[in-house]
Amino acid sequence: MNSLANRLAVRAAGRHGVTGFTSQPQPKSLGEAARGRQVIAGNLLFAGQLVELNGKSPWDVAPPSADFSAALHGFAWLDDLAVIGTAEAQRIAQDWTHDWIRRYGKRAGPGWMPWLVGRRQIRWITHAIALMNGADGDQTRAMIDTMGRQARYVQRNWTRTRPGFARFEALTGYVQSATALTGMERHLPAALSDLAEVLQRDIDADGAVPSRNPEELLEIFALLTWTTEVMRDTGRKPDPALDASIARIAPVLRSLRLADGGLARFHGGGRGRPGLLDLALRQSRLRPAMSDGQAMGYGRLQSGAVTIIADCAPPQLGPGSGRAHASSLAIQMTSGRDPVLVSCGAGMRLGPEWRRAGRATPSHSTLVLAGYSSARMARKGEALVEGPKSVTCHVQRAGGATTLAMTHDGWRATHGLTHERTLTLAEDGRLVRGEDGLSALAGEDRQVFDRVLRHTDDASLAFQLHFHLHPDVRPVLDMGGQAVSLTLKSGEVWVFRQMLADGDSAAELSISPSVYLDSRHVTPRATKQIVLSGRVSGYGGAVHWSLACPVARVRRRHQAPMIL
Repeated sequence: MNSLANRLAVRAAGRHGVTGFTSQPQPKSLGEAARGRQVIAGNLLFAGQLVELNGKSPWDVAPPSADFSAALHGFAWLDDLAVIGTAEAQRIAQDWTHDWIRRYGKRAGPGWMPWLVGRRQIRWITHAIALMNGADGDQTRAMIDTMGRQARYVQRNWTRTRPGFARFEALTGYVQSATALTGMERHLPAALSDLAEVLQRDIDADGAVPSRNPEELLEIFALLTWTTEVMRDTGRKPDPALDASIARIAPVLRSLRLADGGLARFHGGGRGRPGLLDLALRQSRLRPAMSDGQAMGYGRLQSGAVTIIADCAPPQLGPGSGRAHASSLAIQMTSGRDPVLVSCGAGMRLGPEWRRAGRATPSHSTLVLAGYSSARMARKGEALVEGPKSVTCHVQRAGGATTLAMTHDGWRATHGLTHERTLTLAEDGRLVRGEDGLSALAGEDRQVFDRVLRHTDDASLAFQLHFHLHPDVRPVLDMGGQAVSLTLKSGEVWVFRQMLADGDSAAELSISPSVYLDSRHVTPRATKQIVLSGRVSGYGGAVHWSLACPVARVRRRHQAPMIL
């Protein structure tokens, strides 16, 4: 929305007629005490960036990025202050909110975008009692007036918001405004109808979103369950379209949660806010089973305390794919509460170089061919424009073990090669066997491969298998460099080694530096990765490997958490 249109929209939204609340809202969101203490201390850690206020108002400090500004003007930090619950926390919440209203409440400015207004409106409604408690009459009237302006602004402008989580923030802000504010009640049927239409369009029949970002799906799920809970509390029946979407999404999220309680970090998503999935499931009043087969294009292996999740579908390509990753067939693994194999993560908030690096194939636990990612970014912009057209995944069970057999053709057009990956998890969860191969399957593929080899010195192509380790894992080369011992935070030990099969050529095993990108830290965290380096010649080749936890070293007290 351009600045002139935005100013006109805000001015039009000022004629709202909202005079108060139809009910007394209660906090429903999930804050973090540690973040609340940081806010009280004047240390704002938003979007992976730290700003120290040094006694200033947050509105007097230049934000270091657009993401930081959005986090500040979205007021989600009210949730963190509410967890602290002290008089000082309440005073800060009131002072900063009323100061924002004085500066920005009557005109266009920072924070006046439909999705951000929806986010702020939800927080103000949720924390209205604390924000107005002890406030003078002028402050109370100004806040109600601004909330009315925001409600009408979202009502008129939510369609201008980009599809995805942002649009759901705007729409749920609209719905909750119509539920809680006098003068907006008559708009509730239209708000629910609009939300139902977007749910049908943006959440598919299997409960997935186009981005395939697990954390985005969780945040949408939390908004929907929060909205149904508010409607119940105000004596209204939850909308059938809301209930149906919640029921579709819940099994998908269960399937995408690792044994340590966090979500798999794929396609720009993180682990998810601690406790958010459990809270949202409680609000949904569901106890969903896991999805049958793939969930949003991810395969899952689980036995004992071990969970492995693999990316088994093509990435989003073209417009809207600015956060998609070239992570085909990448895996992530936890043993109980210990993360073991990870991806580097999304570096979106650490600058363009980290963002692009985090999306490339070498930043994931999968195979990289000759330095080429399995999907390629546009020369200009952030979209993925080339990638696998066919990604397959089949689950097989035999003798108590479970196998994922997967392929992707991301290098077929460029090199004539298809990546084949097979993972087998033993029944007791203490042994993972893997096979990664490259093959030129058809005559045309072999012609492409031959053309590529004519430009090499030794008629072969290099490949690397990357296994990125969580920062809490301590790797040590063992058995004369033939294996890597991995000691987890709990003390549990796993052993990674290459296994030679008939026809295999030995790959070089090494430990190399890696990074773990996490929005909760202002800088990348140093970690390590296991790398198997080999070469493919002829029309195919394979590497076999295993990751095992010797029975004698397993600590049985270390079990996976209960999953609701």
